[in-house]
Order: sequence, then C-alpha cells, then structure tokens
Amino acid sequence: MTTWIFLRGLTRESRHWGEFVDQFQRVMPHQTVVTLDLAGNGRLNHQRSASRVEDMVADCRLQLALRHIAPPYHLLAMSLGAMVAVAWSQRQPQEVAAQVLVNTSLRPFSPFYQRLRPANYARLLRLLLPGAAPQDWERTILHMTSQGGHEAVLPNWLAWRHTHPVARLNALRQLLAAARYVAPLDPPHTRTLLLGSAQDQLVSVQCSLTLARQWACEHRIHPAAGHDMALDAGPWLAEQVREWFFKSP
Repeated sequence: MTTWIFLRGLTRESRHWGEFVDQFQRVMPHQTVVTLDLAGNGRLNHQRSASRVEDMVADCRLQLALRHIAPPYHLLAMSLGAMVAVAWSQRQPQEVAAQVLVNTSLRPFSPFYQRLRPANYARLLRLLLPGAAPQDWERTILHMTSQGGHEAVLPNWLAWRHTHPVARLNALRQLLAAARYVAPLDPPHTRTLLLGSAQDQLVSVQCSLTLARQWACEHRIHPAAGHDMALDAGPWLAEQVREWFFKSP
C-alpha cells in the first residue's frame, strides 16, 4: 500500500484539506493518506515554527518516525508545503518516491513579484499587525486563496483558529522560511508533477510554468481555480494525481 503525505501551506493546518482527503481516497482507494501539520500550526500550534524550510523537513520526518510510518513516501503538497517537499526530495531522495507540487513558487526560478503577487502586500501586512480580528484574518485568507463560492467554510476555519490559533510570530517565521528558501537548480531525481491554478491571486501561475520548463517535468493547469486548489477544484486535483500516478513513468 502506498503512503501519501499531505502538506499544507503558510499558517494552514491538516483540517484545511476539508473534503479533499475523501475526494482523493475515492479515486485512490488503496492508498494511505497521512496529513501532517507544520510546527506552529494545527495540533502543533504550541510549538515554535521553523524559519528554515530544511528544518521543517526534519520535523516532518521526526513526526513520521514517532508514528512508525516508514518510507518510501509520496508527497502531495501545496504552496509552502511544496517547498518542504522539494527540500525533502533533495536531501533524502531515497525516502520520496514521488511528489505532486501544487501552486508553489521557488527561488531562483521566479521573481518575488510572481512568488507573492503585489496586490496582496498591504492585505498581508494588515493581518500581521496587532489588532487584526480572527474573522478578518480568515475571511481575507479565503478571498486571497479561493475564487469564490466557499463562504460556508468560514465557521469551521474560525473554530479551528479559536482552538488552535497560529501565533503572529510563527506566521512571520513561516513567511521568512518561504522567502529565504532557495531550491536546487538541477531537476529533482524524484518523479514530479506540477499543478497550477490559472486564477491564483496569491502566487502567479507563471511560477509553476517556469518550474515545469526548467525541470522538464509534467505539469497541468486548472483554468478557474484559485491558490487553494484543494478547495476550489478538489475532484479535478485528485483525478490529475490518479491519472499521473498510474501512468507509466
């Protein structure tokens, strides 16, 4: 049985996968899915977030070792989580059999204004300043990461924020980790699929297209989804993984 490790992005936790885990397992019924939280998020919100992506890799590996979940792993990761996946497959290639990277952006392949689109700078700054209300934080994140129609998730997001709040300092440390990580120039030896969203308002889809060109790996673009592809286009995402996974390398 294949083990899939799901990794979310900046300040998000495993519960933010929402319905996608079930959608994935409906099309991949004989796979084991393990959702991990990065330190500082979700069940690990009491921990200090790492400020280096490489340290996030070490923490993920420790979590799996403590749960006696052995490699090889297949990684499905979004945004910051996808940076963790890239670093993981670079540093421990024997552990990562395959990786699916969703709406990620990497130095040195993409400029800063594509990695975080300028329209979001002021909104993110307001959230990181003291005094931002929880409902403002979650509603802003939803509007930045989704193309609409998902307001029903907000009560759950607010409840999770209430029970497992992400400290402002931890959010800053995660943002620093994403900003400072530099990916290897050489293509990964790990089998890789890149998925991007044409309507991503947080990270330009050009980041995925450039990376696919540089690494000469397979890529697919959803025409209407936002940054949170698992929320906006979960069934499509699951189906792309299924088709790619069972296709001969």
